[in-house]
Amino acid sequence: MNAGTETENRHAAVTVRVGSGGEPVLGSRETCVAKVVHACHAMSIDQGLEALAIPGLTRETLEPVLQYCAGLKCIEDRVSCPDCKRRTEAQGIETLDQFILSKQEIIVGDGRIRLKGEGTETVTTPCLESLAKQWSGENYWFWARRVIRKLRHGLRRAHMKGEPVAGEGETPSVILMEPQLADNIGMVARACANFGLDDLRLVNPRDGWPNEKARIAASGANYVIDDARAFSGLEESIADLNWIGATTARQRDMRKPVLTPEQAIAEMRTRIGRGGRCGILFGRERNGLETNEVANADALIMIPVNSRFASLNLAQAVLLIGYEWMRSDAGRSLGRVTTYEKPLSEGMNMGRDRPATKDELIGLFEHLERELETAGFFNPAHRKAVVAQNLRTMLTRMNATEQEVRTFRGIVATLAQGKGKARKGRDEVP
Repeated sequence: MNAGTETENRHAAVTVRVGSGGEPVLGSRETCVAKVVHACHAMSIDQGLEALAIPGLTRETLEPVLQYCAGLKCIEDRVSCPDCKRRTEAQGIETLDQFILSKQEIIVGDGRIRLKGEGTETVTTPCLESLAKQWSGENYWFWARRVIRKLRHGLRRAHMKGEPVAGEGETPSVILMEPQLADNIGMVARACANFGLDDLRLVNPRDGWPNEKARIAASGANYVIDDARAFSGLEESIADLNWIGATTARQRDMRKPVLTPEQAIAEMRTRIGRGGRCGILFGRERNGLETNEVANADALIMIPVNSRFASLNLAQAVLLIGYEWMRSDAGRSLGRVTTYEKPLSEGMNMGRDRPATKDELIGLFEHLERELETAGFFNPAHRKAVVAQNLRTMLTRMNATEQEVRTFRGIVATLAQGKGKARKGRDEVP
């Protein structure tokens, strides 16, 4: 970003530029981007904008400013905001000691406590406890992402929109037999959206359809609610399906296959893969499915439960079946995936870190062994090789990251040489 870089929209233009202090700012008063993010995060968006009172900055022009912070565009522009964690990272400040040294003076409380450093900036803090918690700065980019979501969707999620994850017939239909409560239908819709079950069918819902209470309880799964279909009878609701599994907790004197959810999902995936259409039938909240209704099913689906308390809430039952469906889906995600959050897979989440190289590990081993040798740890001396080997084996088993190795070496150095006043006192010992 040069001084003239602009973020625009159709209502007005708000310019994000480099301020006189080398910070990303906007407005004639050079308001820092972090201050805008903080105000809209700590208060409501409208309250934050009112408090800032920056000409041209409205709900319509706010998002590009937030995107600048959320997208970490300041890294490309080599600028940063005061009190932002990215600034301390860019300055190479990794500890509270380094932070104090980077300042000219830190004034604590009423000024009776003052910490002297080697820098040129003077800062204040209400107490040492606050300094210890906040010295590294705030994650303003994370706050900006939250404000963007709040700006786009508001605090209530009832008006959020989603979309089906598969084509018609590519997922099992969820069929609710005479559901009694609209709230339960909404919670079922939410469970369906969680696990990619897009087709919801209702057989003679007691409170009628459509129902606004169900939409509210769906908590954002509106596309499932909007596409749900109501039928007057069971036969009509399953007419286009080739295979039905009926969920039940009661043993039935019927000669039908009894499947666990995992087995039922495997059967349905096979049939859907061959072009068939499948459905899962769930009973009423009060008393489940009648035997004559189960007779229409090709198999019984029985969820492993405590045999002395086998009754499940309707939405819970749908969620458990849905979980099995998604668990066997190659396109599943561990948690959510957004513009700023990448898909995760099983195993260690390294984030932006990386595994330590063998060269870095060997450096740690040699550093530790050298200091232990100096401290007289290897006693008797003829056991040194075995003990050092055990230490290397133990530390290798950590699978340490590069950052962890650096931290470990810092600990070893501090224990051996002291730090700050402790190190100075040690050096003065005759």
